[in-house]
Amino acid sequence: MSEEKPKLVKDDPWLEPSTGDIQDRLNRYREKLNSIQTDFGSLSKMADAYQYFGIHYDNKRKGWTYREWAPEANALYLTGDFNNWEEFSHPLTKNDFGIWEIFLEELQYKNTFTHGSKIKVLVDSKAGLAHRIPAYITRVIQDDDTKNFSGQLWFSEAFDWSEDKFNINEIEEFFIYECHVGMAQEKEGVGSYREFADQILPRIKSGGYNSIQMMAVQEHPYYGSFGYHVSNFFAPSSRFGTPEDLKYLIKKAHQMGIAVIIDIVHSHTVKNTVEGINQFDGSDAQYFHPGSRGEHPQWDSKIFDYGKTEVLRFLLSNVKYWMKEFHFDGFRFDGVGSMMYYHHGTETIDSQEKYFKQGVEWDAITYLQLANDLIHTLNTHALSIAEDVTGMPGLTSPVPDGGLGFDFRLGMGIPDFWIKLLKEYKDEDWDLRAMWQVLNDRLPYVKTVAYAESHDQALVGDKTLAFRLMDKEMYWHMQKDDPDMVIDRGIQLHKMIRLFTIALGGQAYMNFMGNEFGHPEWIDFPREGNNWNYKHCRRQWSLVDNIDLKYQYLDLFDKEMIRVIKENRIMTSLFGNQLNVDENNKTIAFERNNLIFLFNFHTHNSIPDYKFPVHKPGEYQIILNSDDTRFGGHGRIDNSIHYVSKHDGEANKLSIYNTNRTALVLKKVV
Repeated sequence: MSEEKPKLVKDDPWLEPSTGDIQDRLNRYREKLNSIQTDFGSLSKMADAYQYFGIHYDNKRKGWTYREWAPEANALYLTGDFNNWEEFSHPLTKNDFGIWEIFLEELQYKNTFTHGSKIKVLVDSKAGLAHRIPAYITRVIQDDDTKNFSGQLWFSEAFDWSEDKFNINEIEEFFIYECHVGMAQEKEGVGSYREFADQILPRIKSGGYNSIQMMAVQEHPYYGSFGYHVSNFFAPSSRFGTPEDLKYLIKKAHQMGIAVIIDIVHSHTVKNTVEGINQFDGSDAQYFHPGSRGEHPQWDSKIFDYGKTEVLRFLLSNVKYWMKEFHFDGFRFDGVGSMMYYHHGTETIDSQEKYFKQGVEWDAITYLQLANDLIHTLNTHALSIAEDVTGMPGLTSPVPDGGLGFDFRLGMGIPDFWIKLLKEYKDEDWDLRAMWQVLNDRLPYVKTVAYAESHDQALVGDKTLAFRLMDKEMYWHMQKDDPDMVIDRGIQLHKMIRLFTIALGGQAYMNFMGNEFGHPEWIDFPREGNNWNYKHCRRQWSLVDNIDLKYQYLDLFDKEMIRVIKENRIMTSLFGNQLNVDENNKTIAFERNNLIFLFNFHTHNSIPDYKFPVHKPGEYQIILNSDDTRFGGHGRIDNSIHYVSKHDGEANKLSIYNTNRTALVLKKVV
């Protein structure tokens, strides 16, 4: 008897030719899950590895146990402040599974094996002797003078989560604020978890955002990697404070009704053999594929072997660790497209077969299915977002249906489209139908996070949307009493691009911190090439706080835009319905969830008595007007007017004053 067709195929007939491949994908997941349940009891129990490996206090034996998986090592020795860094005095013993262990009795070591003291493990292998940081360490610090990293014992008292009653299920639509704690302050230096909690979270809350997506949480040796070259997967970056400081931030966010998502990096890791896990046991195939298959050529990093049981334990327990120990509400998985293919998503996938047969890393896909299974087992409503440009079928479909189990995908093509449009086309050559196509380029069941720009668009060598629109003129003409044609164009288009994106592009919305008010310039982390300068690695909040500057216009519009979208449940509604496309006047109108959106992108055409069709007869009123003077517009439209649709023999039509470079949102009131 043949197996029933996966629901993913039933929902999408286009996938019919790949029924066997999708069933095979589901079978591989089921086989791996069954194996895990046989060996560990359950997926969740397998993910308890962080409570077994590393350093833990044993209440029964009254002392500390340290365990490490290093199958190819010849010997391991624990060393640190507790034994004056003697290298060979504390050897570990190895079991049949390649796991090393040592027990330190509290009576003997209570005065030396203490909170805050430094620690490392000396590994003797075919590669020689090397001091390493334990793979499951939960705290890593850098010496200010030598710049060397060390593990640190962290025996703090249990954090008080009693006042954290937050449930992510309370959030119906996600408005995500992408953020980086270190560069969130205005000072030229590194910000802290507590500074972010006390100073930045209130800004996020007042802006209408209900979720934060935190970058660079996992420890990384090079600050300029933006947190994407992780070395210590279980250690919150000590650059920003202690683990308790991060918990304080999360608890405070929850008390404000803000969900906290961690930008988790399981797609690769640093090559570093001093700080990271590369060649930990002396071999190149402990956590990674051996040889060239274990190298990521584009990112100069190492690629995990997702088929190995201990690698799965390491990564899955990392997922559970962040959820259980820090109360994170979800994950944005970095580099999913890179994980799923041997070509790392760099090759064009122009046929259905290439999605399932050519260069597909099946073990990575099974890992992602297991990770999403675990996440939603631990918290049914937890959020799982995939960074993927390949368009893998079933990415956001439930695992039992043949999918990978993510809740959302990032709409990465949207910001790329806006940048291309601004770089390569004159305003008068913008193609409205192409804009419509890109913003609606998704399947109905593929939930998408829409965004006009993220941190990617602002890295050194690139520009934020605001700076691309206004460039150096932002340095001289952002005073409210200083009219300037370049600034005026930039402010109007900045508002329109963001509204067009949020109104059409998906079922959730994301913004990178500061971009809501048009943060100028680019992001450049301190490095040798800029003399280790922090000038471009911060957020200049004083710009938006200054009542004399035009940044306030953009900030207020962003707040009102999110309020209108949120109150009218736009993100959870179906696709927009196109009402009118007028290339001559560069005007496009559409309806989504009973709101009418009208955009006039023309450089100068303002048309009185402009008529366009609406589906429902009645009386309409403007509820958002980008030309309002409050938002830096020209105040050409009276927002108090009610517009009554009239039937012209063909359709119900509204007649409005259609001003150039203006976006309007109308709502039926009668």
